[in-house]
Amino acid sequence: MSEQADVIVVGGGSTGCGVVRDLARRGLDTVLVEKGNLTHGTTGRMHGLLHSGGRYAVSDRKSARECIEENLILRDIAGHCVEETGGMFVKRPEDSEEYFQEKLEGCRACDIPVEVIDGEEARRREPYLARDVEKALVVPDGAVDPFRLCVANAADAREHGARIETHAEVTDVLIEDGQVVGVEVEHDTGPGKRVHREPGTTEEIRARYVVNATGAWAGQLGEMAGVDVEVRPSKGVMTVMNVRQVDTVINRCRPKGDADIVVPHETACILGTTDEEVEDPEDYPEEEWEVDLMIETLAELVPALKDARTLRSFWGVRPLYEPPGTGTDDPTDITRDYFLLDHDERDDLPGMTSIVGGKLTTYRMMAESISDHVCEKLDHEAECDTADVPLPGSEDFSVLREYMDEFGLRSPVGRRSAQRLGSKTDDVLKSVSPNPVVCECEGVTRAEVRHAIGEAGSDLNAVRLRTRASMGNCQGGFCTHRIAAELTQEYPEPVVRDAEDELYQERWKGQRHALWGRQLSQAMLNHLLHATTMNRDGDPAGLNASVDFAAFDAGPDTADDPTGGDAGADSGTAAADGGRPRAEGGVDGDR
Repeated sequence: MSEQADVIVVGGGSTGCGVVRDLARRGLDTVLVEKGNLTHGTTGRMHGLLHSGGRYAVSDRKSARECIEENLILRDIAGHCVEETGGMFVKRPEDSEEYFQEKLEGCRACDIPVEVIDGEEARRREPYLARDVEKALVVPDGAVDPFRLCVANAADAREHGARIETHAEVTDVLIEDGQVVGVEVEHDTGPGKRVHREPGTTEEIRARYVVNATGAWAGQLGEMAGVDVEVRPSKGVMTVMNVRQVDTVINRCRPKGDADIVVPHETACILGTTDEEVEDPEDYPEEEWEVDLMIETLAELVPALKDARTLRSFWGVRPLYEPPGTGTDDPTDITRDYFLLDHDERDDLPGMTSIVGGKLTTYRMMAESISDHVCEKLDHEAECDTADVPLPGSEDFSVLREYMDEFGLRSPVGRRSAQRLGSKTDDVLKSVSPNPVVCECEGVTRAEVRHAIGEAGSDLNAVRLRTRASMGNCQGGFCTHRIAAELTQEYPEPVVRDAEDELYQERWKGQRHALWGRQLSQAMLNHLLHATTMNRDGDPAGLNASVDFAAFDAGPDTADDPTGGDAGADSGTAAADGGRPRAEGGVDGDR
């Protein structure tokens, strides 16, 4: 099967979703292809910081100015994706006063609103800060939900005629007469996914232009086209704590380094991060020392982290790009700016441009830049309006925030539903009656789950990304079966079972790096609920083969784990031994 389009965008992260929205709104027939769910790559594996620019105010003022400009735009157009937490750069006694002053001067030079407060005032605002914090810079950092943001961009693109194809992996770049003319994709419906085509179906999608927005994977797509895109992937770990120890983004006020930020996000805090170059964005070690480093170092800023329950850890890969002639052995020295690589001008291969580097905060600016470039290549005259037109869900969000009582949203669940759904709140919450809470940890109701199923089909991980169901304290132990039950009216039992197993396994992957203390108890309780009470580890029908329940009994050697799970051998041993001696006791009292 073959289809002709104006533009194909490869990659369903923030940049790709931003590009497909921009081009579709300009009237171009655009197709986005992504090998997994939206946010499958780097975008779905970041700490959710909406940069104020303060982080770059000393080392990269160009990036700092771009960040504060886009920060303000996203608050306007994507209000239902942004939490206005504010941020602090805090100084401890051993941190440089000279650097603190440079940061202050840099923020002012980049027009970033900044305030200096003493340690007492910083602790008044955030009581769990360390007693020896001397002072802080207050900046307009925020938290952004990357899943919600990408889905909203893709939804707007689809409303303007774009085709969004997830679970569609590019297997070849089509070149004819020395020019890129499209891509070949293989569709994978897999267990638990809405079936558009038979699994393994191959399709040629032809277009006048191809945009490579695959981030850390840009080199792999470039190789299919016979060109070099020398991205330097750099991995970083994020560790998720079970509650919000702080309600403000807390940055360490010092030059570049590991473990220097805490981002409050929804019901949790995310600790980050490391910066270590890897060869393959798909295959790299996920090591226990990285998790230890996050907790031990950031506990210097927020001591309560020492005794908090760690829910899970996950790793992401940054798509760093180093222009020729600027070589460095340290990935933290590589600019976070973005670059457009026109393969016609650079490699004598017309029909394709790659966009590399950049940050989620500046995704819309990056998308506007490459859309301008594509329109010029196609001789298509149309202006960008993405900085002015709200995303779906944010059209009336400022009004919604001001008049939440008008919507009957006095309860915490109602308020959180409104944050997720934005201007769609009233329509969605009134679409199902009765409308009980399905996921208590995140306050997700049946109406939200059914609304997400209507958009994502039986792919419950896509439902999770749209609603946050199963992403809270119990990590799906108390709600995956309830979420799956909402599929039973439309899908046969084998599909429902596979969908539940796939969701549960995704929740289990990140917990394998956090099995000590109370989280070990929580994980075992989840195992007993699903494996014993529901007989999921002894199902005679053999329908649960995708779930690695045996991981709880991995023993001393996990190197030959046939599941190819997330943890290394040392993680399996840590789990068997009970891990590091943090807080003792059983499952948290709220469970």
